[in-house]
Amino acid sequence: MSSTPPVRRLRLGLPRRVFSQVLLMQLAIAAGVAVLATGLFLAPLGDQLDDQAMRRALAIAQTTAQQPQVVRDLRTTRPTANGPVQREAERVREATKAEYVVVMDRQGVRWSHTDPERIGEVVSTDPGQALAGREVMEIDDGTLGRSARGKVPLRDGDGEIVGAVSVGIAYDSVRARLIHAIPGLFAYAGGALAVGALASWIISRRVQRQTRDLAFSDIAGLLAEREAMLHGIREGVVALDRGGRVRLLNDEAQRLLGIGAEAVGRSPVEALGAGRTADVLAGRVTGTDLLTVRGRRVLVANRMPTDDGGAVATLRDRTELEQLGRELDSTRGLIDALRAQDHEHANRMHTLLGLLELEMYDDAVEFVGEVVGDHRVTAEQITERIQDPLLAALLVGKATVAAERGVALWVSDRTRLPDRLVDPRGLVTIVGNLVDNALDAVAGTPHARVEVELRARGRAATLTVRDTGPGIPVDHRELVFTEGWSTKEPPAHRERGIGLPLVRRLAERQGGSATVGKAYGGGAEFVVVLPEALTEAAPEPALTAPVTTAAEEESR
Repeated sequence: MSSTPPVRRLRLGLPRRVFSQVLLMQLAIAAGVAVLATGLFLAPLGDQLDDQAMRRALAIAQTTAQQPQVVRDLRTTRPTANGPVQREAERVREATKAEYVVVMDRQGVRWSHTDPERIGEVVSTDPGQALAGREVMEIDDGTLGRSARGKVPLRDGDGEIVGAVSVGIAYDSVRARLIHAIPGLFAYAGGALAVGALASWIISRRVQRQTRDLAFSDIAGLLAEREAMLHGIREGVVALDRGGRVRLLNDEAQRLLGIGAEAVGRSPVEALGAGRTADVLAGRVTGTDLLTVRGRRVLVANRMPTDDGGAVATLRDRTELEQLGRELDSTRGLIDALRAQDHEHANRMHTLLGLLELEMYDDAVEFVGEVVGDHRVTAEQITERIQDPLLAALLVGKATVAAERGVALWVSDRTRLPDRLVDPRGLVTIVGNLVDNALDAVAGTPHARVEVELRARGRAATLTVRDTGPGIPVDHRELVFTEGWSTKEPPAHRERGIGLPLVRRLAERQGGSATVGKAYGGGAEFVVVLPEALTEAAPEPALTAPVTTAAEEESR
């Protein structure tokens, strides 16, 4: 292989950098504007100079024709080189720097001229208009060459035309004035071009800083990658301008927030309505990994300000993770309950074994019946009053967990719920959250009890959960429904302050409500009303005996 490095070909064309291209284009525009302005100024300048020269010649002719001595000499003398008319015309010519001052009679014969030999001859151009009484301005060729001319009639004291006066301004002087004006004009144009070039350089430097000295192709590639990334990632991105208005929403953000592209250009409150989600996006709530509930979704939001005064907020869907966390809590509770039941089961088996060894068979049969019957009766009574299988299974499981935690879970004797729920999973979520919170509130307190009441009237369902815990202060009864607000320490696998806001959101989605007050005898009482919970109207509930757990029976 040859060691000679390859020759790089010279590539002609526009520079790649945005800074260089913008500077080059602005310089070209400034130069073009300067040339165009100079041309537009020069084009009428020649006509203006011609007009000024003709008007000056006409003014000189008018001044000369106004002298009575000229008319008197024209009538009383002969056209000679030393005549009074010639002397007066030469005096005027020398005083005004005109090229010639010609006085003629009605026959067009010269009485004065720059060249005395031409006195007495007929003028070379037609004097008819001036002799007819009209003033004339023109640029024409004569015996002295091209000149700007002014011709006026010469009148006596009675106003009778006796001749005419013709004055010429050398056209070379007019052209000289035009040529003399060009360097100054070019100087002004050059100064303007220099100022334009300086402004172009300053603007281009600013563009260079803002574009990080990238090429147009690089910017186009970055924009394409940005669009692909924003609309391809499974994380919501909301960008806001310095005025707090939404300027960008990717597909995932629209899905998570339940809004469309029409939200662009509007504030978060206008697009989402008042609430914690809008406050988080607007920056009124600060912090990292902020929890918020939007519809049935649990979102984690982070907001980062940008250099231009705006902000970018990211949203992650933690609904499934939150559900898994709650399932994990339930699983741990069941494991603890099973562990306790295993210990209790071992004690019961030892008791049963002792009864059998002592040949106390009747007592053994009675003991087994009591143990099995308590759990069977509790499950049967719950399923009799709550006919939805998911909700009944939830309460049976919660009753077992409550019993192992030393809490009496009591299903009210007024409970009656048919198996015609519109959204059974939503009601399971509501009941599970309220019961879990109630169990946490009363755990470790004497005579701990939680009462659940579910009543159906027409298509509406009313859920009431009461506990014997410390209750909720009046000034905190609305705060408990705020996302992220909690008085308890969060577990390691999830955040607190989500359950009650989710309960209220699920109730409000069905046109209902969720409130909290004080229970009879102390504690908290949560009431959830769902106006459209059933697919068809339910009959009036019949009163039956209350359902209690084994722990409640033991406490009695």
